[in-house]
Amino acid sequence: MKPLTLQALAVTLIATVIAAKSPYQSVLQHSRIRGRQHGPNVCAMQKIQGTDKKYFTNCKQWYHRKICGKPTVITYECCPGYEKVVGEKGCPAALPLVNIYNTLGVVGATTTKMYSERASLQGEIEGPGSFTFFSPSNQAWAALPTEILDALVSNVNIELLNVLHYHMVNKRLTSEDLKHGSSFPSMYQDFDVHIQHYPNGIVTVNCARLVKTDQHATNGIVHIVDRVITAITNNVNSFLDTDEELESLQTAIAAAGLSTMLESEGSYTIFAPTNEAFKKIPQEMLDRILGDPVALKDLLNYHILKNLHCSESIVSGTPLETLQGTVLEVGCDGEGLTLNGKTIVTEKDKLGTNGVVHYINELLIPDSVKTLKELAEGTPQVSTATKLFQDAGLGPHLTGSEAVTLIAPQNDAFKGSLTITPELRKVMRNHILKSKFSSKSLYHGQELETLGGNKLRVFVFRNNLCIENACIAAHDKNGRYATMFIVDQVLAPPMGTIMDVLKADSRFSTLVDNIQKAGLTELLNKKGTYTIFAPTNDAFRAMPPADLNKLTRDPKELTKLLKYHIGDEFLISGAVTSHTRVKPLSGDKLELGMRNSTMYVNRVPVVDGDMMATNGVVHAVGSIIKPLPPKTVSDQAGGSSTRRTSAVRAGPQVMKNDDLFQKVVNSRSSRTMSPVQ
Repeated sequence: MKPLTLQALAVTLIATVIAAKSPYQSVLQHSRIRGRQHGPNVCAMQKIQGTDKKYFTNCKQWYHRKICGKPTVITYECCPGYEKVVGEKGCPAALPLVNIYNTLGVVGATTTKMYSERASLQGEIEGPGSFTFFSPSNQAWAALPTEILDALVSNVNIELLNVLHYHMVNKRLTSEDLKHGSSFPSMYQDFDVHIQHYPNGIVTVNCARLVKTDQHATNGIVHIVDRVITAITNNVNSFLDTDEELESLQTAIAAAGLSTMLESEGSYTIFAPTNEAFKKIPQEMLDRILGDPVALKDLLNYHILKNLHCSESIVSGTPLETLQGTVLEVGCDGEGLTLNGKTIVTEKDKLGTNGVVHYINELLIPDSVKTLKELAEGTPQVSTATKLFQDAGLGPHLTGSEAVTLIAPQNDAFKGSLTITPELRKVMRNHILKSKFSSKSLYHGQELETLGGNKLRVFVFRNNLCIENACIAAHDKNGRYATMFIVDQVLAPPMGTIMDVLKADSRFSTLVDNIQKAGLTELLNKKGTYTIFAPTNDAFRAMPPADLNKLTRDPKELTKLLKYHIGDEFLISGAVTSHTRVKPLSGDKLELGMRNSTMYVNRVPVVDGDMMATNGVVHAVGSIIKPLPPKTVSDQAGGSSTRRTSAVRAGPQVMKNDDLFQKVVNSRSSRTMSPVQ
């Protein structure tokens, strides 16, 4: 047989996946395609190195070559229902169609076959009927604790017969019939067996994974499972009530009024914290949560998934929604489950009639039950701001029940001295808003009032959401009463107009003189949204003396040059992406870009940016900006596509040579303007 081309393989994969009727069949078909080169009816399987665990492979696993973080090797085996023939390629022959008793031997379930004979079940599964037998593999029987296995296979074989009957259903059920969330009465007192059929192709019965499916027999069908299953009679709430190790959890569930829910029909997954897990939480925090019905319910719902997930269903990290409304990252590391990257699951797959329980040794604390202080202390990238808020005497606002919003700059935003002064205390007060906000509800032009009395403006750009000069650098942290925004810079509220900003900074004395000569003072004092790329004194000194003298003697040329440095729109550094364009008041468009956290305008670097004004923003440049030659317009920032902080993907960016934090603190004492309210 000729090998498939890449295009033909892709078409075949798509066609077979579309034709497949269930997730399991989709994965099986993919495994068939991958194994086709080895002959008919050959399936590619992934085996976790160092174990006997094998899986039919899907596209993602095939390319990653990992399951539960462990490397896998590809093996090629006969697909279910087929066998090899000596001297022929692949698996051309169908397995012989015999009764269930003999089928157990054909598929390698020899221990189940032996126990069926010992328990006097042989005659039943050799005779007429239509049964489904979920047969434990030989390894599953061997994994039972010795005392349990000894009790089952003792002379009193009724217990062994009951166990085997619980693995049987009195009707033929193929893998197509094993629908997600379905239950079927077993042949042991009609106790149900519970089926889960997951989107990744994993099928379980009572959380035991089907490792070989659809082994047809004359009187039914055999599915091989990876563990011995036991009858389930209690719901998950009753199960929790019977374990002293979960006493603290039982008390909390009752106090939160969740007992009725966990007794009712459903398919829950509970990550059950043990008594020891509750003891690890600071007592003050635990007492506060236990005494707050809203917080307690949120805490417990964060431990409950909306759907039933057996441990075998997890083969890689997966975000799963909780009853609390947020998600848990449920993953696996070898044999163990992980939660949010932590290996804290100590026991798993304790099944009830309406869900499954996994024990954990650490309490999961959602943001929604935390105070601002707890939110901040749990966020390492704002540890500097957290300490400064405390040092500034703002602790009560972080621990109380006020509906406020904390604007927390990332650690990299702070430069220079961090000693608390009256000016720094004012700066930190202006990082707490008087109301609780969500970043999703902020809009362009909105004004937010701070505890310090300032009004902060909201700017919405294509790539960023910013409050004054500081752009939001991460998702909101929504606490019990308050919210925390993480931003990339220390807030610098405007202290006056653009002219006020320039006059207050000695670096711009030459520029101020030239603005006055050109008659632009009124323009830069009036209401507007300007962006000025302000040449420093050094920029003017760098000009040839003759050119500078000529320029300053010609008001028309001076005005033209200065207007070329003023954009008629508001752009802070956080709004700049690769090749951002700004129309100046005179001349062709200015080309802006970012490289290594530095903004460039027509290839000229900004040496100090985001000096906020009531009518715009000032960016200092060390050279006079000139128009770019047409052929290099698209390469003005060295071809870089580096961006400043984006709300979800990027980290903090700080303007080159900019000591913004110290400047914000010092500006309050050095400027003569009154704060804009």
